[in-house]
Amino acid sequence: MLRKTFGQEMQEIKDDILLLSSMVEQAVMDSVESLKNNDLEHARQVLLNDTSINRKRFEIEISIMVLIATQQPIAHDLRLLASSLDICTELERMGDYAKGIATINLRSEGLGLPPALRHIYSMAEKAVDMLHRAMTTFLDEDEEATQAFIHEDAVIDKCYLTLYNEPIDSVLGDPRNIERANYVIWAAHNLERLGDRVTNICERVVYIVTGERPLPCPIPEEAKLSLGEL
Repeated sequence: MLRKTFGQEMQEIKDDILLLSSMVEQAVMDSVESLKNNDLEHARQVLLNDTSINRKRFEIEISIMVLIATQQPIAHDLRLLASSLDICTELERMGDYAKGIATINLRSEGLGLPPALRHIYSMAEKAVDMLHRAMTTFLDEDEEATQAFIHEDAVIDKCYLTLYNEPIDSVLGDPRNIERANYVIWAAHNLERLGDRVTNICERVVYIVTGERPLPCPIPEEAKLSLGEL
């Protein structure tokens, strides 16, 4: 049997990381869909699937460590492998956020705040789209594309602050809504943190390509928050 080349082993690791990312994307969307539809069985499945995400992360990490130990890569190749370890950790934590949202659904047994739940679902779609594009730039090592949307996380932050007001208003209207409002804010916070971790992945892509930390970029006008919105 022919021995795999270093390049082939590197590509297999990239492919496995993309598979892990797709598992996380599915988990996030499953969690918010179960929340929106009050589907407790679907939420339980998200919790079970999190074990597969964790297992995949550790499998990839072992492959990376073996490759580093046996091939002793330098320069770009070492940056890629070291950054891949970080990216696996970021993805696994995103899977934990999906598990957290599913747990909220099971604990609350239905939040009953339809407008807020629709906004949570929309926020999740934006965050997952960001993750998908970030992982595409990782696969292609496209530093220019990464720099183009590295600060889009500000859009997710704006969604979170907008959504934060809705459950607070519901509590002001009826104090009995306080527990449900707390669950909504908790779910939205998980998605806001997911956006932060996508930004971390973008920064690792820049580092892989350039060997340097990304320079600060202007925040898009549509993502800026005014004092009035806070």
